[in-house]
Amino acid sequence: MSERRSRDTGTEITGFILEESTTLGLRELSSACAVQAEHIIELVEEGVIEPVSYRRRRWQFTGASLTRARRAVALQRDLGLNIQGAALVLDLVDELDRLRSRLRAIDPGS
Repeated sequence: MSERRSRDTGTEITGFILEESTTLGLRELSSACAVQAEHIIELVEEGVIEPVSYRRRRWQFTGASLTRARRAVALQRDLGLNIQGAALVLDLVDELDRLRSRLRAIDPGS
């Protein structure tokens, strides 16, 4: 995992580049999402994200979990949703993406 910053446009952009096989621990994920570890635990308990290893406090998460957790945190912060509401929105967005993919497979011109 590496962090990159760009100042070319006068705006600072900070992000993480993850290899597909890279996993993040609980502390790393909470840091990347700018939340306490307890918040990540709540996201796991509500089924918003799922660790790839299940030993509590030694959980490992994929890059997909990082993306989903950041989106959940943003929904909570920006729209005032609770964790269950953020989970519902994320599930609906995932379903919409799946349906769009199926539609493209049926009709590539759409």
